[in-house]
Amino acid sequence: MKAIHLTAYGNPAQNLQMVAVPEPNKPSAGEALVRMEYAPVDYSDLLLANGVYFLNPQLPSVIGGEGAGIVEAIGPGVTSVKLGDRVTIPFRTFTWAEKVLAPADGLFVVPPSVDAKTASMLNINPTTAVLLLGQFAKLRPKDWIVLNAANSHVARCLIAIAKSRDLNIVGIVRRPELIPEIKNLGVDFAGIESPELTKQIQTATGQKPILLGLDAVGGPATATIASVLSPGAHLVIYAWLSGLPIHVPQGDLIGKRLKIHGFWMYFEEYLPHIRAALTEATRVVASGKLTLPFTTTYKPSQIKEAIEQAEHGGKVLLDFN
Repeated sequence: MKAIHLTAYGNPAQNLQMVAVPEPNKPSAGEALVRMEYAPVDYSDLLLANGVYFLNPQLPSVIGGEGAGIVEAIGPGVTSVKLGDRVTIPFRTFTWAEKVLAPADGLFVVPPSVDAKTASMLNINPTTAVLLLGQFAKLRPKDWIVLNAANSHVARCLIAIAKSRDLNIVGIVRRPELIPEIKNLGVDFAGIESPELTKQIQTATGQKPILLGLDAVGGPATATIASVLSPGAHLVIYAWLSGLPIHVPQGDLIGKRLKIHGFWMYFEEYLPHIRAALTEATRVVASGKLTLPFTTTYKPSQIKEAIEQAEHGGKVLLDFN
């Protein structure tokens, strides 16, 4: 069967190659064999391929952090899935292959209203959004949150799920042409990173408390979020798009006693909450309140082109049909 192997860390476009490998063995007790349909090329996949992620499999190795497919066979004792179910693939089962063998209790059965391409993108970004909104601050309807990189794929999920919980949202971007887009997504105040932004946010929120700040950028953008958070609020760092260390003024850190967290959805403390988060995220997607857009699809033989497009910011799906 066809699979995509990472042969060395660094330069993903060069070191990811389509190869022919034997099909997986028949599923043992507690396992299921899944015929893959689609798998995204996520930001985390690029980090892994560059050798700067939290996982470093022994090479050569199939990689791919999420995806969806159809259950083709099940092992003895499996009752959580059945033949023909469309499922998403759990953490630590890499997805960039025509067939994968996975622990059946980690598979998530996707409702029929969710198509295969959308299903392939459920496990990471939408699930991350639910965890970020639920694991730190105790938020009530009409409470305010603030997030940056508001046009990103994770932020789209955060906005939709926050609105489904009746939260108010400050969304920050770095370019003025993005303001109409994020307003259309549903943010209650859209701002551009600037020296005036802190006062603009305070005015827009009526100086109401902001209990949760979600930072995907780092550098000075972190300081902007810290400046508008309330005393005792949570500042959660979940990505580093700028590549810069976070900036948090001592006056905010000490004076407000901010609680600062580094977040990765697969830290041990979040693993027990992933299925519930995935269930909520899928419900919001199935309702039509959240769409998961992508740029294009590529076949496994086009992995070099797929990686190059993903590195330039396009959301790419690998088509294993």
